[in-house]
Amino acid sequence: MLALPWIPISLAAPAASLRVNRRWPLLLLSAGYGIAFVMNLLSATALAPLAALSVLAYAVIQPRYAALRYLGHALFIVLAVALGAHWLPGFHNPQVIGPVRYTPDAQSFTLYLNLDKPLVGCWILLVLPWTQAKGSLRRAIGVGAATAVLTAAVCLPLACALGLVGWAPKWPPMAWLWLLNNLLLVTISEEAMFRAYVQGGLGRLLQKMRGGDCLALLAASALFGLAHFGGGWPWMLMGSVAGIGYGLAYRYGGLWAAVLAHVGLNLAHFALFTYPMKQLGA
Repeated sequence: MLALPWIPISLAAPAASLRVNRRWPLLLLSAGYGIAFVMNLLSATALAPLAALSVLAYAVIQPRYAALRYLGHALFIVLAVALGAHWLPGFHNPQVIGPVRYTPDAQSFTLYLNLDKPLVGCWILLVLPWTQAKGSLRRAIGVGAATAVLTAAVCLPLACALGLVGWAPKWPPMAWLWLLNNLLLVTISEEAMFRAYVQGGLGRLLQKMRGGDCLALLAASALFGLAHFGGGWPWMLMGSVAGIGYGLAYRYGGLWAAVLAHVGLNLAHFALFTYPMKQLGA
């Protein structure tokens, strides 16, 4: 079946063009979630979304039926939202920090090691090779570091102006656990979804349109801001502005540059400002 010129490669490419070495990542992923089952961090009901992800993987890489590929992507987006929002049963995410107040004016903070949300990023990177990072590691680090600084220089003063945070330098106990969790279980999954999948997919769809890359970046940033709706409009605004910084990192440095920019801003927020935010009325 021939793909129409305007159909993104991410949806229309046949399976033959999606060959990657998935053996070791799949083995590590299977071992990790197998250990989680043994430790009772996952129950039998978690097998349903795991099976669904496997079925959707086949749907989006099979070469014969374009409609099935589109349906697979649509259903994956629904499942990704449910996993990211922790709506699905069977995942017993352990609480490892808190509740704790890092500063007297801060809201109480609790950290869970989420086992559901990372499945989104794993699926994207394993099933869709076009989303994987390209280019040199040196470039990714350089672009990521630069955009982390620039994004923090815009977002954190804006957050202070909105009354969301204040200057509060700290490095509390368990901070390294927070950092590892933020990198491995939060940031990689979010950047795989919003930058590699959404921005990258829209960029491929709009590649023949003038300004298509910019439109894809802005759309992904807006969706990233929308994902922060639980914090109200100020956090949606902050998410959108930060998303532009991460989107620029992705555009010029690839996925790992976007991850570094995201972790860099989060780390600056955690270590130097009120975390997670000021308590209402403080």
